[in-house]
Amino acid sequence: MPERNVATWNALMGWWVKTGDLVTARKVFDEMPERNAISYTMMIDGYAKAGDMASAMFLFEQAPERDIFAWSAMISGYEQNGQPNEAVKMFIRMSEMDVKPDKYILVSLMSACSQVGSLELAMWVDGYLSRSDIDVSQAHVLAALIDMNAKCGNMARAAKLFEEMPKRDLVSYCSMIQGLAIHGQEAQAIELFNRMISEGLVPDEVAFTIILNACSGAGLVEEGWHYFEIMKNEYSMVPTPDHYACMVDLLSRTGRLKAAYDLIKSMPVEPHAGAWGALLGACKLHCDVELGELTAARLHELEPLNAANYVLLSNIYAAAEQWVNVSRLRNKMKERGLRKGNFGSQRFNCWIEFEELDQYSHGSKELNKGEAFSIVTPLKPS
Repeated sequence: MPERNVATWNALMGWWVKTGDLVTARKVFDEMPERNAISYTMMIDGYAKAGDMASAMFLFEQAPERDIFAWSAMISGYEQNGQPNEAVKMFIRMSEMDVKPDKYILVSLMSACSQVGSLELAMWVDGYLSRSDIDVSQAHVLAALIDMNAKCGNMARAAKLFEEMPKRDLVSYCSMIQGLAIHGQEAQAIELFNRMISEGLVPDEVAFTIILNACSGAGLVEEGWHYFEIMKNEYSMVPTPDHYACMVDLLSRTGRLKAAYDLIKSMPVEPHAGAWGALLGACKLHCDVELGELTAARLHELEPLNAANYVLLSNIYAAAEQWVNVSRLRNKMKERGLRKGNFGSQRFNCWIEFEELDQYSHGSKELNKGEAFSIVTPLKPS
């Protein structure tokens, strides 16, 4: 049997990575007598796609040399695993080392910016793109650019890019509709959704989730029911738990708590915590103790370690001046080791702080000077 060279070892390790068996892949990696950049990149990419960013970063730091694919794996890995600040940090670090990003890295960066929601960062990235030799007209690059600007609040820029597209697709429409809804322009979001349909595009499940969220944000019950019904009757879609959660949120926001509860109970699929959570929040707003207790009981089954549900119910009791129940609930939280900070799946707000941004946005400095901006630790809600 011929002696294995590094290419043979990489092929063997790559096969295990492809099958998802990272334990065996790592064993092969550790046994390799010689490794190259491909060896490290394969394992880094495997860990990143599996969500193990700690292991990915460990190998990234150990790599004697890092190619563009290793950087791409780290940046996209952080972005896809809900760590957008880390993705931006990695991009800054890459730029400081004079590594030129490709279009895939920039798409991941724009997606990370969309998650952060910082207008300043979006403007900087947009300016960076305009100074680069990346072809922004490429469909996936342009879609990411529109999505970033829309979600970060630069609606004028997003609209300009959107209207200049030679052919608008469902993805670009959804980015614009969601951006309008996020930034309080629900009426325009609904108008654009209707325009999308009139142009012959068929909305998918994601599109309906976006428009139902827009209706919920504006308290437009009739419009929300309209889209919920045409989704079923005209497009033959079976509503998902997310669609039902949007409708529950819409009914709850407008004080129709009984209707929201009845809708949850009539769901043909198992409702998730999002639907029950929307109803519990409305019970607090309208001080509905009885329905709040029913809703909280279901949430305690779905999310036994989410203290936010206990806190909401406690607030409902307090608003009704049921101090015995408040005390009882707080004791139960102590027994289960829950504190107000244990908010389960609730996301923290991320903030990015910029310095000398104007100079950078006008191209008078380069990113690798390290002065453009600093990442601030995500802030917990007060």
